[in-house]
Amino acid sequence: MESRDGPGFVHIVDDDESFRSATERHLKQAGYEVATHPSAQHLLDRLATERVPSCILLDVRIPGLDGPTLQTRLSELGSTLPIIFLTGHLDIPIAVRAIKAGADDFLTKPVASEELLRAIERAFARHRTSSDLLNKLDVLRARVATLTPRERQVFLLIIRGNTNKHVARALGGTERTIKAHRQKVMEKMQVQSLAELVSIAERIGTFESTSSSGHAASTF
Repeated sequence: MESRDGPGFVHIVDDDESFRSATERHLKQAGYEVATHPSAQHLLDRLATERVPSCILLDVRIPGLDGPTLQTRLSELGSTLPIIFLTGHLDIPIAVRAIKAGADDFLTKPVASEELLRAIERAFARHRTSSDLLNKLDVLRARVATLTPRERQVFLLIIRGNTNKHVARALGGTERTIKAHRQKVMEKMQVQSLAELVSIAERIGTFESTSSSGHAASTF
């Protein structure tokens, strides 16, 4: 498997064996790693890794699960792999729905070599960006996971603008103790200001995850 800086991995999902073989050969000559799949289920059974820049070349009309249905299934599974749709007959409504659902591109067969390679590179660029973002969010969530139950309570209250005095009243502690917890939270989250802490909470969805539970103090 290539490193993250390698040329990338292309998954071809198409029931046309001659198209799969020709495209695989062409892409390998261009330096890409390639896996071919005769059906959507074949890909799902061998769900692609997202540790390297990757994309999926997906035929719209394939037996069984068609292209748009596979796109939906992958999204439900949490996949961020970019999808480039391929079709022998351009169907504008299907193309519009696919793009709105997050498809990177919609190309009509036969596809010119340079056009296909450009589409793949654009897809790889987007996958690198989304992967970097997910990696950063994982790091932030890992920091939150290091908080003790009490530190997490303090965290959830201070990001909503509560003073140490208000937090102490809500949690039944002293201001001095809350101040110590607050300092520990800042250290573990590796931030210097409340604004940075609030920014992290917004990025990892802390506000959304607790908004339906009422006040933060009552969620623990």
